[in-house]
Amino acid sequence: MSLLVAMTVWHVEDWRARFQALLPELPIVTLDEPFDRRAVHYVASWKHPEGSLAGLPNLAAIFSLGAGVDHLFADSRLPAVPLARIVDPDLTFRMSEYVVLHCLMLLRQQRRYARQQDAGLWEDDRHQPAAREIRVGILGLGELGQDAARKLKVIGFDVAGWSRSPKTIPGLATFSGEEGLDQFLARTDILVCLLPLTPETRGMLNRAMFARLARDGRLPGGPALINAGRGGLQVEADILAALEAGELGSAVLDVFETEPLPSDSPLWRHPAVTVTPHNAAMSAPETIAAQVAQQIRRLEAGEPLQNLVDPARGY
Repeated sequence: MSLLVAMTVWHVEDWRARFQALLPELPIVTLDEPFDRRAVHYVASWKHPEGSLAGLPNLAAIFSLGAGVDHLFADSRLPAVPLARIVDPDLTFRMSEYVVLHCLMLLRQQRRYARQQDAGLWEDDRHQPAAREIRVGILGLGELGQDAARKLKVIGFDVAGWSRSPKTIPGLATFSGEEGLDQFLARTDILVCLLPLTPETRGMLNRAMFARLARDGRLPGGPALINAGRGGLQVEADILAALEAGELGSAVLDVFETEPLPSDSPLWRHPAVTVTPHNAAMSAPETIAAQVAQQIRRLEAGEPLQNLVDPARGY
């Protein structure tokens, strides 16, 4: 019985060492070496090559080495075994830090003041809306979305959330499904996207959606987008077009259709766009490895897996 570490990014030998320290009784193998495919019971994957997990007759489970699992479903030959994702409180808290930071930057118009500082301008315009006047709408009410909503509410923002299926969350206005999406968008000044990438959500951050955001001028400069979910959720040409048309006032993007973001992308240079390099929330590798090791020990003890992925939903 062995654990296969399958990835195309990161340093595979570092991951082998982490798992070997946590699971000394289990052989750890990698794709770039000969190994007995019949002996592989578990796979730890991050963007493994398509088809590389086929032909593992005794495979019992696949573990995503991150919160996202869209990289697994990109493999058309993915084995039909239980899939588990990482749920890490530290990752959740880091994502909330990112969301709160950029909501406050937008509220307090920090990019504008940075430009004034660069130009040596003192403009005595002291209008600042209060957090309670600004409506933040969070797309996605999983662990990440709910934690971000709680922390934004503490600061005073008027927060609501949208999910595909109905959710009741004490103290939070919630909307769901297509019928609730229009209402949700119409009351949103800052749209925060923390959705997983699925066939249904791919490309949903588009110009048609931006045109449905609030138009009553509460946020200086117009409605804003923060996407810290997945790059495939957004249509970057539509973001740029909406910024030029005034349908969006600003965009904060941590994820992109192509990563790394190409150096010739106009997003780098647009004055209303903030670019961060897909680092809104990152778990410590040691934490991820420990969670996978714990899951393997649960299975070996006859206990059920935690944080299972629903293949029908894609998350």
